[in-house]
Amino acid sequence: MTYLKANADYLGIDYKVFSNWDTHIHFPAGAIPKDGPSAGITILTSLASLFTQRKIKPFLAMTGEITLRGRVLPVGGIKEKILAAKRAGIKEIIMCRDNKKDVDDIPPQYLKGVTFYYVDKMLEVLDLALMAEKVQNPLHLHTDETNVKHENAV
Repeated sequence: MTYLKANADYLGIDYKVFSNWDTHIHFPAGAIPKDGPSAGITILTSLASLFTQRKIKPFLAMTGEITLRGRVLPVGGIKEKILAAKRAGIKEIIMCRDNKKDVDDIPPQYLKGVTFYYVDKMLEVLDLALMAEKVQNPLHLHTDETNVKHENAV
């Protein structure tokens, strides 16, 4: 959220919406141990989509850790993630540039049909992932506290 607030102008978000709307993120089975923060860029992309009401490209997957300053960091398990993405019908994958060496180690036949984007910064991820098109029935996130309407609550 901090990174999203810091880059609200870039994304066309009125920074005042963060004061008027609460955000809760729930991870079911969150107590199950996981290796690393691989979903960092995905979570931030979801939040950016929420606050901009822009769609995320279909058939897109991503993995990577994000720093507070928006740097995308490499993660592990790339081969397994790519194979799972292919089984799920994914056509494009965004990941840290430092993970390219992991992809280069995978036999080419397992990579057919998938386009890879290697990034260094979170704004690159958002530029690749967010479409200009708004979601169906977009919420109107009011910034005037006297006009906040709750009929749009999800």
